[in-house]
Amino acid sequence: MPSLYDTLGVAKNASQDDIKKAYRKLARQYHPDRNPGDVAAEAKFKEVQSAYDVLSDPDKRKQYDAFGNGRVTAGPGGAPFNVDFGNIDFGDLGDLFGGLFGRGARGGTRGRPAAQKGADVEAVLNLSFEDSLRGLQTQIPVELETACSKCGGTGAQPGTAPVICPECNGRGVRAESQGLFALSTPCPRCRGNGTVIEKPCDQCNGTGRERRTKRYTVSIPAGVKDGTRIRLKGKGEAGFGGGPAGDLYVVTRVAPSHLYERRGEADLVVDVPVTYAEAALGSSVEVPSPYGDRLSIRVPAGSETGKLLKLKSHGAPKLKGGGKGDLLARLRVTVPKKLTKKQRELLEEYAKATGEAPREEVFS
Repeated sequence: MPSLYDTLGVAKNASQDDIKKAYRKLARQYHPDRNPGDVAAEAKFKEVQSAYDVLSDPDKRKQYDAFGNGRVTAGPGGAPFNVDFGNIDFGDLGDLFGGLFGRGARGGTRGRPAAQKGADVEAVLNLSFEDSLRGLQTQIPVELETACSKCGGTGAQPGTAPVICPECNGRGVRAESQGLFALSTPCPRCRGNGTVIEKPCDQCNGTGRERRTKRYTVSIPAGVKDGTRIRLKGKGEAGFGGGPAGDLYVVTRVAPSHLYERRGEADLVVDVPVTYAEAALGSSVEVPSPYGDRLSIRVPAGSETGKLLKLKSHGAPKLKGGGKGDLLARLRVTVPKKLTKKQRELLEEYAKATGEAPREEVFS
């Protein structure tokens, strides 16, 4: 028989935070609202809930760990739980399966499922390199699970409303005799909601939810990079049980530039070809700016291929703090492939005059 830790998929020494995260993930996966008519999912949901109710309470968890024979299982078809904790006194077992459904067999409060935040959603937005520098406002389509547009999320046919469950009288739980104890389990008729829908909405079949494509306007700030995530709060999927909607994360995918290479937060690198004479003697050359204009930069005499020259504040906009990065001109010294007779004579004369032997410095 699996332990409560196995049910939640966590180690025995898991922290309370890890237990809560595992529970939320499984509860969202097997929630009856997401699996209408799925008996196996409903049974698994009950099993997960019961395990969490014990392990989320430090005292109950300590007693469970001390004796090690506690187990919680769901019967076939989501039948009431069989709970075996030996002859241990856990105090008020009517409250043992509280939490999401549980207010205990003696508590008069309705055991509605706890409100859950809706799922977060990601949407990818493709941008040109130029748009990533300028920023823009655009609309993006997103497919979401939202409240039903016909019934407003109630699940009931318009003009009707859910009614109090006749089996549990709206409490959402019912008492099950387990020998000397009476344990509270979710009501099988209303699945712990405390209400039932007699006339389901014909558009959502009583789930209160539907998938729709919505269009959101999003402002893309200047300077975004490939993989930048922009959060739109409350624009994700609808919550459960009155919980808030999730968030929408817009992920930017920026096309590479054929001229500029991004470096660090906001610096841009551009290759600038210079002739051998320009590199040797020094000169002024023009550098194309990513914003359409052309900038002049001084190439120092004796510059080599790969040397970086900085044009301050002509790079990409910074997302934080304002301002711009730098534009870095990376020199590429070009060697002519064809020489005229005059050019060859001059180079040969230059070689004789200098008597340079740079290899001796490297290999000596």
